[in-house]
Amino acid sequence: MNSLAGLFPDGNFRFQLTLRRDDPREFFRPDDATGRLLAERAGWLASEPATYAALLPEGEPLLAEFATLCAEWGIASGDSVGALGAALEPDFLLLSPDATGAFRLRGGALCFPTGWALAEKLGHTLDFIHGVVPGLNAALGSPIHQFLARLKPGAAFLRDNWGIAATDELNLHPSRALSSPVPPVTLDRLWLRVEHQAFVAQPRTGGVLFGIRIALHRLDEVARDAAAAAGLRRALATMPADFAAYKRLDRVREPVIALL
Repeated sequence: MNSLAGLFPDGNFRFQLTLRRDDPREFFRPDDATGRLLAERAGWLASEPATYAALLPEGEPLLAEFATLCAEWGIASGDSVGALGAALEPDFLLLSPDATGAFRLRGGALCFPTGWALAEKLGHTLDFIHGVVPGLNAALGSPIHQFLARLKPGAAFLRDNWGIAATDELNLHPSRALSSPVPPVTLDRLWLRVEHQAFVAQPRTGGVLFGIRIALHRLDEVARDAAAAAGLRRALATMPADFAAYKRLDRVREPVIALL
């Protein structure tokens, strides 16, 4: 396991929009040689298509352009949001600005959500979507909007978001009512859940493609990485109480800190 220390700020917990540049085809290309990831995605999309994929009329040109990009990259094909969602390993969301310049969620395929439902956010602005996260809009609302408005085609800009889960399930849709972390705490029964995110400008429509790949790292394995364990301890210890409650960590963060 490569060190995870870079996920955490050098100092106390803070919201940060730290980005690194990459090739978009590298983010979206297949990475799972077993095929299990695509098989699970296909299963969710087949069993509950309206839960895990949706597209507004405003999203149709965004989807068509994304499908064209995927074909150009030689990585996937699909003529519907569900078909493309089943052909790609990462989740993807499609955004575009409205008449006021505010970016809205126009559609996507979200098979592996981290505790939220695509249908509840569809059509809404990023400020609305992020409004449930304590402190996020105040800290990063304006920088996020400025970044998206200035995003240029040809590159993917990557960032990471993390949490702690009580399961190694990839699909944490709220309808599944999977348990959040609760005492008693053992590190081999908790996972660091990392969202590897990518932002890609769509050159023809002016939309933004938002990709999400999930990675899971069991906490007893994280604890063996001294730098990562120290960063996680510091982040948990200095995280605001309302944000810890939103992340469903308020009942376990002190025991996790003690065990890391």
